Amino acid sequence: MTRPAADAMVTPARLTVLSGPSGVGKGTVVAEVRRLFPHVWVSISCTTRKPRPGEVDGVQYHFVSDAQFDELIATDRLLEYATFAGRRYGTPRKPVEQHLAAGRPTLLEIELQGARQIRERMPDAQFVFLAPPSERELRDRLAGRGTETDDMIEARLLQARAELDARTEFDVVVINDDVERAAAEVVSLLSAVVS
Repeated sequence: MTRPAADAMVTPARLTVLSGPSGVGKGTVVAEVRRLFPHVWVSISCTTRKPRPGEVDGVQYHFVSDAQFDELIATDRLLEYATFAGRRYGTPRKPVEQHLAAGRPTLLEIELQGARQIRERMPDAQFVFLAPPSERELRDRLAGRGTETDDMIEARLLQARAELDARTEFDVVVINDDVERAAAEVVSLLSAVVS
């Protein structure tokens, strides 16, 4: 009888979910996490919104039609999904499960509503809340984007307050007062779950 090679025995990895209010810098922190920890696999969401200039299907998002999104829901191929600003977003199930089974640290960058759905389906996941150093800093970041009106910023801040109140639902809170430091903290959390 032959024994499997040691490298063939892979210990499944733990899923890490990163969430936080709009404007807190989730995307920037995740980009730095990827730089510091290239072994991490970051899930690519599906969305029904149209690609923005420079976005590539399968890189930033998987761009799908409403009918395709309905099919993904009907066939239980999404771990979570939500509607934001009139467009739907969701996390494809199969690639997440495949990377976890292969022992690869897996990171989801999703909104609070999606994080709550993942908590229901995968309670053993690690939940990390990315918070701003202050509400004033969050307001400055949103205004600094230059893409939203004052009314839109106020609406996002109102939503952010509700999301900040939910941080107690998470295992760890990381303050994004410095991108490199915050990313290093997330990397240490990702590393801890695979050791």
